[in-house]
Amino acid sequence: MFQDTNPVFEFRGPFGIPVQIGGSIFLLLAFFAYTGSGDIAWTAAFVVMLMASIILHEMGHAWACLVQGVPVRRVMLYGGGGFCERARSATAPQQEVIVAMGPIVNLVLWALASLASDALWTNVFANASAYTDPTLILSSPQARLAEYLGLFASINGFLAIFNLLPVQPLDGGKLLHLLMLRLAPQHLAMTITGGIGLVLSILWIPGMLIAFGMGWWLLFFIPSIPLHYAMLRGRLA
Repeated sequence: MFQDTNPVFEFRGPFGIPVQIGGSIFLLLAFFAYTGSGDIAWTAAFVVMLMASIILHEMGHAWACLVQGVPVRRVMLYGGGGFCERARSATAPQQEVIVAMGPIVNLVLWALASLASDALWTNVFANASAYTDPTLILSSPQARLAEYLGLFASINGFLAIFNLLPVQPLDGGKLLHLLMLRLAPQHLAMTITGGIGLVLSILWIPGMLIAFGMGWWLLFFIPSIPLHYAMLRGRLA
């Protein structure tokens, strides 16, 4: 959903890789601006951290390509997420590393940000006696930074889990297919991957509505039911 491949803006990212921004990204930004908490600074920080986390996720894929000698054509960001486009195909073992590196980057960022946030909160409360009004401690610069680091950790934790869901074209769906290729013939591997993805794709829509109703945020992404059905029938590689 909201996927596009036509960039409206481009800049050079790490490793000299072109990073392109699709027009649909602005729909995502408008959504978060509209549904924000009312705290402009918090909403702006959330949007910036989300975009940075997605870029770093895709750069994880790109780095895994480069260290294995697979050239990268571009990294593309759009309203439903992003992708790293290779300039040539990769072997199955290379693909396993490339696909896994995106969620690994998010998990590392989650761990580092969580540790930093916890350390800051510990320091904040250790110095609580310095405040005559205990409520002022939560508005201190250290407390505010701890909150932002906690937000950054939450975003990356969500992205790691979200991307590991076993549906196409998320990393989890790709990893599932690669795992099945290790355990079964190609046709059977595709059928199993498609069957699992089809069930989850059907459940995705009510699940997303429930998530929105509970106040959770999700990227504008809905897995393709026709794609998974075709895989179940063994029609796609």
